[in-house]
Amino acid sequence: MTRFEPITPQGLVQLCTERCAALDGIAVVGVDGAPAAGPEVLASEIVDGLRARGRAAAVVRTSDYLRPASLRLEYGRSDPQSYRESWFDFAAIGREVIDAVRTHRRWLPRLWDPVRDRSFRDEHRHATDSQIIVLAGPMLRTQALDLDLVIHLAMSEGALRRRTPDAEQWTIEPLLDDDAHAPTADLEVRYDHPERPALARTN
Repeated sequence: MTRFEPITPQGLVQLCTERCAALDGIAVVGVDGAPAAGPEVLASEIVDGLRARGRAAAVVRTSDYLRPASLRLEYGRSDPQSYRESWFDFAAIGREVIDAVRTHRRWLPRLWDPVRDRSFRDEHRHATDSQIIVLAGPMLRTQALDLDLVIHLAMSEGALRRRTPDAEQWTIEPLLDDDAHAPTADLEVRYDHPERPALARTN
């Protein structure tokens, strides 16, 4: 039976940081959440906590791994199926971040600039033997990514509709659909109210 217990935002950051710090060697962690949940914010706070402990850590945002506009917007700027299947370049994340950091001790922090619609042309960064990469963004759990730890910031449909800008409301259905088919994360967080999160506990 799963129950949710209240936790402070600071307590959540501390818990996530501790779980990440307990991972041996090079590790890749996912903070999975809709844009309205701000997964990049929690990821950055975790990285700050890891660095304070002397652990090399960095955030990689899925929003920096979009596919080119010709592929992303092939069926228009607000096509729900495209958002789920063609918007983010998860294959590149697997290749340039997850596999690269484990195999070659380096990773690419950003890939595609959607404003200029061209590569960021970033240099690869070199990893330490205990490097942690915190990958942040939506729909991470359904992409068969080889992650060592997954944190999920769950938001109800009502919360998503309240917190998602009008121009992005069309993304809510594919986000909910993806969530319905996703496996359970290592840390499940009810995040309708980020200032009052609740952590899943299994008896």
